[in-house]
Amino acid sequence: MNILIAILGVLIVFGLTFAASSDRRRIRYRPLLVMIVLQVLLAFVLLYTGAGNFLIEGFASVFDTLLSYAAEGVNFVFGGIANEGQAPFFLTVLLPIVFISALIGILQYTRILPFIIKYIGLVLSKVNGMGKLESYNAVASAILGQSEVFISVKKQIGALPKHRLYTLCASAMSTVSMSIVGSYMQMIDPKYVVAALVLNLFGGFIIASILNPYSVSKEEDILEVQEEKDEKQSFFEMLGEYIMDGFKVAIVVAAMLIGFVALIALINGIFSGIFGISFQELLGYVFAPFAFVMGVPWNEAVDAGSIMAIKMVSNEFVAMLELGNHTGLSARTIGIVSVFLVSFANFSSIGIIAGAVKGLNEKQGNVVARFGLKLLFGATMVSILSATIAGLFI
Repeated sequence: MNILIAILGVLIVFGLTFAASSDRRRIRYRPLLVMIVLQVLLAFVLLYTGAGNFLIEGFASVFDTLLSYAAEGVNFVFGGIANEGQAPFFLTVLLPIVFISALIGILQYTRILPFIIKYIGLVLSKVNGMGKLESYNAVASAILGQSEVFISVKKQIGALPKHRLYTLCASAMSTVSMSIVGSYMQMIDPKYVVAALVLNLFGGFIIASILNPYSVSKEEDILEVQEEKDEKQSFFEMLGEYIMDGFKVAIVVAAMLIGFVALIALINGIFSGIFGISFQELLGYVFAPFAFVMGVPWNEAVDAGSIMAIKMVSNEFVAMLELGNHTGLSARTIGIVSVFLVSFANFSSIGIIAGAVKGLNEKQGNVVARFGLKLLFGATMVSILSATIAGLFI
């Protein structure tokens, strides 16, 4: 039964994406088939085999170790502030982002990350049938983040046609930044975080290939990565910059959580008082069919749908907190919804990505803003596809 529902889910995702495609005649089906098979195989290995569990446990243990080091810095500055026996969300989940950001800066400065990202991207371009730039950008987005990734290709941003610019932005919205992966792992099971990272990478190519199909000529398929390192900037200047960037991310996420959680509580109160049903419950009914085709049992689909909707209208952190409050959900539902939540597919990301591109090229930033809703649609389809594939093995 789960297999039939998964097939139905994949067909619905493909049908909706095909209906919104900008040029159906140019869709290339062979790379799509290859990537779907790869998604299924990777989900099987990561979620259903001993080797996959070993890899995920190793990955999670690395982040556990890094977060323990981060805790040393947090405790040094904030030790004694927290109430005994309590773990404030900002201190334990968000502030470690500062340390992870510093590590990313070091790897970027020493040219280790650019080397890894570039050549993984080149290998992926052979599989997905897309350009080298698009493949590089997808990998880079998963490590550098949805804003920072555009800096590394800023030389090419101004010359990109609309269809290629869309694919770059779609990759940035479909993935998550490595600097906050550790924070996710403290809120949901690490194996679902890792599975989502891998599945979203290929899912982004699949959805973009249907929604925005095109071919890149050899003359156009040139990858020129802008190096961030500046001779005028010393190692410690770079380190200070990345540490401050990480702190800014933590503060921004905290501010958005305060605002969105409070607003959702207000809206829930208004809806409950007027209509006798909360705003979350109403959204849950809207998203329940999508939760069902992802593999969520129908009796839990409304609750799952409300969490999915919260992720879209606010962000993944708010939704993960809400998921933790639903203690009555089955392990299968928690796993499927967890995979869905690991992406930047929400309304606020439209502004973040458009702003990042506009900061490099104002004209292209305006182009991105115009296809913002299409970006959100595509990224949401990626999340549904990844969760559906993962549901086969949960």
